Amino acid sequence: MQLLVNSLIKAHSKEDEIRHCTRGCKMRYDNYFELSMTGTSSPAKGAKYHLRRGFTLVEVLIVVVIISIAALMAVPMFSSAGSMQIRSAGNIIAADLEYAKNMAITRGQNYSVIFDVTAESYRIEDQSGNVVSHPVKKGFDYVVDFKNDSRLNRVDITSVQFDPGAGNTITFDYLGSPYSGTGPLNSGSIAISADGTTATIRVEPVTGYISITN
Repeated sequence: MQLLVNSLIKAHSKEDEIRHCTRGCKMRYDNYFELSMTGTSSPAKGAKYHLRRGFTLVEVLIVVVIISIAALMAVPMFSSAGSMQIRSAGNIIAADLEYAKNMAITRGQNYSVIFDVTAESYRIEDQSGNVVSHPVKKGFDYVVDFKNDSRLNRVDITSVQFDPGAGNTITFDYLGSPYSGTGPLNSGSIAISADGTTATIRVEPVTGYISITN
């Protein structure tokens, strides 16, 4: 009996201690002590002790460092968007010029690539002046429009330089040789830019070899 009384006194004292904990006290008990019939006190089954506290200075610094690293990684990604688009656009133009050349060889007739510097676009036409169908986008004309393509809208066609009198058109004959106007091409280039990054697509005379330079 005395042991039970002592246990009750201890439990009551613990409750008073928790109740009168100072303002800075962080510890609280979800479960106190349960009294056994033997008069001994033990932690209640499944009792949990939670330490409730604010963020330490070290934790705050870790979060700040993580945010800083993420920001440093994001800046080059934004700054490289133009260079990524310029590489993609250069490859697309070169591939489309190659496609027109191959179509001319395969079909045995002239195929032309006509650029529109103002609209930032170009199209592929057959020898009758009809825009050919896109081989991948079924039902669509073969027109590439950088201005209205969210993936390439930073790209500008800054200049198209073919032989004088050729305008913005380059034509490939049944042998794949490039023509400008009514005669063989002597020199041809398409310059593009995006956020200060530039690239030039060149078409060699006679062979029609296509290359990209930055």
